[in-house]
Order: sequence, then C-alpha cells, then structure tokens
Amino acid sequence: MKEKLLFALLFPLSIIAQGYTSYFTGNTNNVTRTTTAGLCLMGGATEHDNAMRWLLERANGGDVVVLRSSGGNGYNDYLYSGLGVNVNSVETLVITSIAGATNPYVLDKVAHAEMIWFAGGDQYNYVSYFKDNALEDLINQHVNLKLAPIGGTSAGMAILCGKYFSAQNGSVTSAEALSNPYNSNITLGNNDFLNIPFMENVTTDTHFDSPDRKGRLTTFLGRIATDTNLRSFGVASNEYVAICIDATGKASVFGDYPNYQEFAYFLQSSCQPEFVPEACQSGLPLIWNRGGEAVKVYKVPGTMNGTNYFQLSDWQSGFGGSWEHWSVSNPGNVAQTAGTSPICALRTEEFTTSEISITPVPFDNQITIEGLQKSIIKIYDSNAKLIFEKEGSQKETINTVSFPSGVYVVAINIAGRIITKKIIKH
Repeated sequence: MKEKLLFALLFPLSIIAQGYTSYFTGNTNNVTRTTTAGLCLMGGATEHDNAMRWLLERANGGDVVVLRSSGGNGYNDYLYSGLGVNVNSVETLVITSIAGATNPYVLDKVAHAEMIWFAGGDQYNYVSYFKDNALEDLINQHVNLKLAPIGGTSAGMAILCGKYFSAQNGSVTSAEALSNPYNSNITLGNNDFLNIPFMENVTTDTHFDSPDRKGRLTTFLGRIATDTNLRSFGVASNEYVAICIDATGKASVFGDYPNYQEFAYFLQSSCQPEFVPEACQSGLPLIWNRGGEAVKVYKVPGTMNGTNYFQLSDWQSGFGGSWEHWSVSNPGNVAQTAGTSPICALRTEEFTTSEISITPVPFDNQITIEGLQKSIIKIYDSNAKLIFEKEGSQKETINTVSFPSGVYVVAINIAGRIITKKIIKH
C-alpha cells in the first residue's frame, strides 16, 4: 500500500477513456473533509497565488478536481504542492463530450471533490457537455448542499453566474456588440445552468482590459434589462485579477495594484424608474444614457492580500474602490465619469437560523416553512436534482403530494447565505 501511494505522489496518473482524460496527483485514497463555501473568479491570465490559497484552504485538505475541455495537467503540481496548502489530491479531468461528462468515473470524482476548479478554454464546451445532465446536478450539489469551494478562470469564470455569455456562436468584441446588441454572437443563458449564490442575476466577463470589453459587458447588461425589464448586474475582472467571494457575499479583490493597473468591476443598471436603454434594437447601435448614469460601477483595485472589496449582499457597500457612471450616447463609445453610489441598492435583512422552522418532519402531503423573510426556497431530491424552487416570504406552505417517499434537502437562500436541512417523506 505504501508503494502504491508513493507512486501516486511522484508520478501523476494519466487514464484515457471515452470522452475524458484523467491526470492524477496525490493520495489515491479519497478523504472526506468539512468544507467552507467560497467562489473565486479569475480574469484569465496567470492565477493569483494568494487568491488560489484562499480557495484551496476552504477545501480543508480534501480532494481537488479540475474540470477542463482542452489542455493537460498544468494545474496538478501547482495546486498540489506549489502553493503550500495541504490537499489530499488533485485530479484534472479533460472532458471532450457529453459521454465523458456523464461517465461514472467522472461523476464519482466530482461527487467526492472538496473543491472544483474550471480551467480556461471555450466556455461553450462547458455548456454543451455539462448542462442538463448528471454532472450539472453534481456541481450544483457541490455548491449549494455541500457548501464547498468552486472557482474558475477565463471560460471557467464566464459560466459561474446566472446570466452567462455562452459563446455558442463564437466570441464578440465591444465594437460589434455596441453596434448591434442583437448580434448573432451575443448568446446569453438565463439561470438554466449553474446555481451560484450571489450570482443568480449576474453576468461575468473576463480579460476585461485585454482586449477592452467594457462595451461588450455594457451591451450584455443592456440586452438583459431590455429583454427582462429587470435591473441587470455584472462582475468583471482584468486578466491578472481575482475576485474571491465568501459566504456573506464579501467579494475581495486580488491583484498587484499599484504596481499594475489591475481592477475588478461591479456593474448595475441605474436605479431610476426608467432604467432600460433608450435604444436597444436588432441591427441598430446601443444607446443607453439615462442622464449619463445608465450603469453604476464600483471599480476596485486588486491588492496582493485582497484588502479591497465589494459587498454583493447589498450591491452598495465597499472598501478601497470608487464609483463611476458608464453610459452610451455615441455609438460605439462607453463614456466613463466619476459617479456616486446607487440610492436603491438591494437591501438585506438580518436573520437567525433558529427562527426558521420546517414542519411537519417527517412529512406527507405538504410542508410549511416559517420565518423566511425574503428568500429563495429550493428542494433537492436524494440525487441532488432540483425539483422545486420558489421565492418565499415569512410563511410558505408547499404541496408535496407528487414527491415520492424518501430523503430531500431544503436549501433556503437568504441574501446569498444558504441554510440547508434534510427532511424525510413517509
């Protein structure tokens, strides 16, 4: 046994199977650890070591799985021994098809991971291979039931949000997007893939400074506001910057400012009664001015220790950054001026977990949840499949007649903080 473990430590295993390739480094005996929730978003160039340490520490010495659709084992040694954070193993799974994504070996490894990391590449591969199957379910279970850390860079960051740019038809530049907000290359998913706390209504963008993608993300938000008639939100990162979000919604920004101009951006459409773009039509340039305050942006310099932050629980509080106003009044140009904080920021309410009750337990034909305040209720079956979702307030009675007998998990999201409880139906 000792010889087997030593081999695994010194010589990463490479296993090729239908639709996936595995590269393994570390201890071949799986361990189970109690994890801490956390999300890390990286802009697409070299990983920021301190941000990666922040994420790895939340795995608590467990097993790390890297998901990618191209490339090789470049993360294995870096995550296993390069950062000084103890982990049991690192396994890279290069998945090239739906068959690979749903292979029992892959599903087992993801199910037992204490941390998941998405590499860069082509985000539409992730959407094509991982969406609407058992792998998607396991990733969502990892985040929302296991409360385990997850993160990604470039394409990996692009999919870790609710209203994601899928790149189904390829990429799109700022100039192309601003000139036609319904360009066929602007393909946006809408809360139909990964369920990440604090990111449900957010669109992310990466490599924000190289090339300049301010116009592109602004157009995405204008499209979303027009199509849904709801305020839109964005999180963007320069390519050497990382954003690490903890369970309270605090988004700490890592970079090397002031040595380099490295920033993260937190965007939200204006709080005015008329917040949608003045002109957002197929084949015509985007016009989104609203008195020069169409988009409120909190621009945060990234520091080596992540001391500057923005608070995603209220989309108003922050430290170390500055507010800007972005607008588009001249076709193809995003104007940026000094700004002020929004006056209709999202509000959160204090809550105590002991005040939330679920009755009866065990249950038969209905359950009643009390003490919710403003929340999102999700119920998962024993296979981590989402079977019920509803916005709740104060008291909700849910009809469970159609639920088969068995074990369920209720996940209650209050201002991004997840409370989970197992319940049993007779």
